[in-house]
This record gives sequence, C-alpha cells and structure tokens, in this order.
Amino acid sequence: MKDGQDAQNSGAQIPGAQNRETQNSMIRQVGGTPLLDTVAGPGDLKRLSREQLPALTQELRDEIVRVCSQGGLHLASSLGAVDVITALHYVLDSPRDRILFDVGHQAYAHKILTGRRNEMPTLKKEGGLSGFTKVSESEHDAITVGHASTSLANALGMALARDALGKDFRVAAVIGDGSLTGGMALAALNTIGDMGRKMLIVLNDNEMSISENVGAINKFMRGLQVQKWFQEGEGAGKKAVEAVSKPLADFMSRAKNSTRHFFDPASVNPFAAMGVRYVGPVDGHNVQELVWLMERLVDLDGPTILHVVTRKGKGLSYAEADPIYWHGPAKFDPATGEYVPSSAYSWSAAFGDAVTEWAAQDPRTFVVTPAMREGSGLVEFSRVHPHRYLDVGIAEEVAVTAAAGMALQGLRPVVAIYSTFLQRAYDQVLHDVAIENLGVTFCIDRAGIVGADGSTHNGVFDLSYLRSIPGVRIGLPKDAAELRGMLKYAQTHPGPFAIRYPRGNTARVPAGTWPDLEWGRWERLREGGDVVILAGGKALDYALKAAEDLPGVGVVNARFVKPLDTAMLRELAQARALITVEDNTVVGGFGSAVLEALSGMNLRPTVRVLGIPDEFQDHATVESVHARAGIDAQAIRTVLAELGIDVPIEV
Repeated sequence: MKDGQDAQNSGAQIPGAQNRETQNSMIRQVGGTPLLDTVAGPGDLKRLSREQLPALTQELRDEIVRVCSQGGLHLASSLGAVDVITALHYVLDSPRDRILFDVGHQAYAHKILTGRRNEMPTLKKEGGLSGFTKVSESEHDAITVGHASTSLANALGMALARDALGKDFRVAAVIGDGSLTGGMALAALNTIGDMGRKMLIVLNDNEMSISENVGAINKFMRGLQVQKWFQEGEGAGKKAVEAVSKPLADFMSRAKNSTRHFFDPASVNPFAAMGVRYVGPVDGHNVQELVWLMERLVDLDGPTILHVVTRKGKGLSYAEADPIYWHGPAKFDPATGEYVPSSAYSWSAAFGDAVTEWAAQDPRTFVVTPAMREGSGLVEFSRVHPHRYLDVGIAEEVAVTAAAGMALQGLRPVVAIYSTFLQRAYDQVLHDVAIENLGVTFCIDRAGIVGADGSTHNGVFDLSYLRSIPGVRIGLPKDAAELRGMLKYAQTHPGPFAIRYPRGNTARVPAGTWPDLEWGRWERLREGGDVVILAGGKALDYALKAAEDLPGVGVVNARFVKPLDTAMLRELAQARALITVEDNTVVGGFGSAVLEALSGMNLRPTVRVLGIPDEFQDHATVESVHARAGIDAQAIRTVLAELGIDVPIEV
C-alpha cells in the first residue's frame, strides 16, 4: 500500500452486502473483550494459551472496527494483518526483537498489543497516535514509515548492525506483496540473499495494496496455486523441508490443502534464486499454525520468507468483498455498517474528470500512476480508456521513466501522483524527462499539508525540488476551471509541466470547460498598492480572507511559480511591501523564487515570506497545521499589522 490515503467513497449502500439483514449480521456489537482486557503489552500476550489466540484475534478485530468507525482510518488492511501480528508478538520479544511493518497502515493490532489501546481513539488526531509506526511514539515501533517498500532495507541494516555489534536480537519484517512492486524492496531482497543474515520476512499476500496488485511478482504469487507440482507435490515439498526440520515437514504434509507446502526449486522460485529460503504459502488467518511456524523459522540461519495468504477486511464480509472501498472508509455505524456519504467534489475527482474528458479528444494522452488509481481519481479513466492507462504498482521511478519513453515516441503522458510520492522519483524527473525537455505532465495531488496522515505524507517540498530542475514549469490552480486550463496548456505545448493541487474539495465545473490560460501570467484578484499578498493554490483562500475589507491591500493569484510573472512582479514591487504565502516549505519555495527574481531586477521592496517552517509537521487537521505554521488568514493579518496596516486582527 502507499500511503495512507483514503479511496473515494460514495453512496450509502455497503459494497458486498446483499441486504439489510446481511449488513446487520456482518458487524456484531462489541459486547466485551475479556481476553484483550488482560493484555497491556506483549508480555501479557505470552501468558495466554495458544488455544485462546483465535478468540483474542476476534476481539482485536472488534476493537479495530470500533476505532475505525470514527472515519479516516485504515480498516481493511489492519483487519487482514491481525493474526500475523498476534503470532509475531506471541513468538518474538518486542522491543528487544525488532518487528518492522512496511507502510505501517496495517499495524493497528500492533499498536493495541504494545500498550496503546486506550490511545487508539486519538489515531491521526493532533497530539494523538500516528496512523503509521513511528519510532518517537513507542519503543515497540522499529521504524518510522509511511511510504512503501522500505521495510526490507531497514531490516537488512538492523541485521547487519546486530551482527557487527555482537548482539543476538531477532529481526522480522512484514511486507505486503503490493510493496514488492517497489524496486527498493526487490533490490533489498537481492542484497539480503547475498549477505545471508538471519531474519524473518513475512510476505503478507492479500492481492492488494490499495488498488489491485499488478506486475510479475503478483502473477507469480497467483500462479503458484494452479501449478500441478504445487497441488500434487507433497512428497517433493516434504523432502525439501526435511533438511530443515522433520516436524516442519510433517506439519506441511498435514496442512497441504489449507496452508500449502514448502518448496525451494530455484528454477521456479525467484526468492530461492536470490538466496532467500521460502516457506509457503500458508493460511495467514490460522494464528495457532502461524505461531507454530514462526517458532521454527525465526531462528534459522540466513533469511527466510514466510508467505502468508490473507484477506484485507478479514472478519467483515463487506470489507472482504470490497477492500478497496473499505481501505479508508468514512465514519460509519459499527452496528449496521451504514455511513453518511459525502457529496463534496474533491480535487482528485476534478482532475479525474478533466483528464478523462481531455483524453477523449486527444488520442496522444496516456495516464500513468504508481498504484494510486482510486486516490488520484482515475477509476473512470481506467474504465473509459483502458488501453491508455498504466498502473506500474508502487514504483514511482518506473512511472516517470515509462512516461519519458512514451513522450519520446510521440505520446503526451500524464503522470498522476501524490506530492509525497513524487519525491521518490526526483532523479527520474531530472534525468529522464527534463534534460531532453520531454512533454510529460505531472498532476500532483495532495500537494501541501494533508493533515491526519502527518509528516510522511505532507506534500510541502514539491515546489522546492521541482523549481531546482531546469525546464520544469509549475502551476497552482485556484479552482477546477484553472486546473482544466493548465491541463489543456500542458498537453498542447512542449516540455515538462507540473500542476499541483491540495487534498480537499473544490467547486464542480461543467463538462467542456477549457479556459485559455497563458502559462506564466498571474491574475490580480484585488487591487491595492500599499501591501500586496501573492499566493497560489490553497494559500490563496487565506490571502483573500485576510485582505477582506482592507483598502490598500491587494491580492494576486500567483498561480505560476515557474516561470514567475516577472512583468507583473516588477509592477508589484512598487508597493510598500509584498507578502508571499505558500503551502510549501519556506526553503527554496515560492517566496524564495520571488526574492531571487527581485534580486535579479535590483529591486528591494520589503518582502515577508510565509510558508511551512523548516521542520516536519506532525499530524493534525489541515487548518490546525496551517495556523501553527503561520499561513492562515489570522497569521496573514498579524503580518499586515506588523507592516503598519490598520486591521482588526481577528477574522
């Protein structure tokens, strides 16, 4: 999975539910958690008998459903990982042993079992628990993580450090096969096999990240289950595993039909070819068998992959039937599964509608996304234009360079990507796209502060890192109409373009709206020659509110950050002061660009630069983060007062 972003929810009926009675039977009211009530930490878990573990995992699921019913949390993925997490904590000794989670959105059971149950209602709220694992939050969180495909490299580093320091703790990483589509995970796996250090890798195979998994690894996983040798080769599997453990071989034989067998033929197993022992696939929801296996695998020399087959949404029939929908659901009633649908029109939907409509009239348009079909508003595009749509999985670098290849052959690719994930493909933008000035359009969702997902997902660096690349042009639409105008311009002019827009909602515009924009031209929204506020995108809303009813304070829609409208800027520099406001770090962002341009013009007006401070921002509401960062309307009015404008501070 990526990143902790929610899919687009619409409609009040529960996907997968047949009728109201079925819906009501799917969620049982939490009537008590007698076993979970005794577990305040991993040590308490170990006091339970193995026969009690299935009941405990059901109580954990009940607790996760209760917490997630408040909305905005990761439900389906967390339900699917409960048995694996319970088994790991039953066998290992956290925090001495290190348990790593890829992405971290699947780790709610881990948080509950490690003493944070009472704080779970604070998940993703200001001052509360992170939605992912976070080192500074708990000694049981081995890594801070929000992006995918990082766990294996972290695990390798920990194993090497352990051996170099002469320690003897154990390392276990839980990675979904969606994360294995990331090149970093595969590269780490190759090195893990080469180094041969002891560790357990739990491959949580649920066929999903957020969207359905794609790629050769996923096809290999699915192909295992139709192989004749896989279905009938108990004898060969038993021979292979007897070299490791005779009881393990006997167990595999008994559990062949439900939990499969062990195999290690390098000719058909890419993990074995990399030098990694492979066990599986096994039933990832049989917690007792998982405990039995992990006890025997975790101390084997060298790296071992335990391939477990799980279902996202396990325990809730409708979540199992539609795990995409229930990946990050809105607030719902845990007694009935019903929720209040949102009628808001998101920026993601605005982009999806625009690019789907544009592609209908321009056959050169091809959309590429790294596993973000739902989050980027591309469900309809993938349906209407299936042959001009590519999901590369969690491989941002591949998305950008594949788009470069398309552009070299005459297509006009659009890379739909979140700001925080485009960071991972900086070199590809520079090296593969910009050097040859290729016609690739980057539509950058979740630009700016995203709120509840916090520091790993805040998209507050894209203006800075894209500004540093020659030839990349950057636009910040104020609404859906400007988004369409920028998309039209980018798709009909040479070179790379970046269009960035925030998480949140905008006003819907009619189909066929394609305003003509001249790239690089700003827009005066409010006249005023004393102090002028320059802002674009989300920050523009704050600027307009701050300047309301203030004569002499102008507001400019600085919708293009690269290139700047230097002609207008030269005029604006005649004002007594300029204030730049941006939902981006102050380091190298829009304000820096304005200062650089003024310096080149040899102009020295007073300039105040407002933006996200040079520090990571923890999770909170978008409005709260903007307030403490000093870019909301209240903060702008405070600066206006400091500049001598007679304003009532309160807005």
